Amino acid sequence: MISAKFGHFLDRPLEPIAKRIRLTPNFFTITGFIVTVIGAITIVAYNPVAGGFIILLGGAFDVLDGIVARTNGLVTKFGAFLDSVLDRYSDAVVFLAIALYMYLQGQKTGVYLSLFTLVGALLISYARARAEALGISCHTGLMERPERVILTAFACLTGYFIPVLWVLCIFTHITVIQRVVHVRRVSTQ
Repeated sequence: MISAKFGHFLDRPLEPIAKRIRLTPNFFTITGFIVTVIGAITIVAYNPVAGGFIILLGGAFDVLDGIVARTNGLVTKFGAFLDSVLDRYSDAVVFLAIALYMYLQGQKTGVYLSLFTLVGALLISYARARAEALGISCHTGLMERPERVILTAFACLTGYFIPVLWVLCIFTHITVIQRVVHVRRVSTQ
């Protein structure tokens, strides 16, 4: 939803900075992943607030890799592939960390919600990849990665894990359904 509405709105304001950057987009992709893993470890180490800030920082690197690639003409198929793969690993490590944190807090509901959200997040990505393999563009749905990162960080920063996990869990699976319906509609026209 955020991606669909705002897409590359930061490209223009950050273009002068991106032109000066001599690092590859893949550097930012990998760095963003490493930062996100550190954020996940921080959550489990009983500091979810710091973990939330670190996850947001990892998300900033995830935005920066695309801006650097587009601005400097460095967009490659491998870069897009690497970004997608590491985004899935990032989703997995964060939701597993939250599940472990919830377990250590004695919050069974939080454990289940985090794991079901992880399944939904992975299926959102799979649905898009499979649709695109069939030649169908599939950027539909309410709960894409930017929304998940923002809501997850919000849960960490505020401590409202259970309500946010309910929202994430429900809307990740609604997004999968939205993508299935979209592909059905487009493929039968």
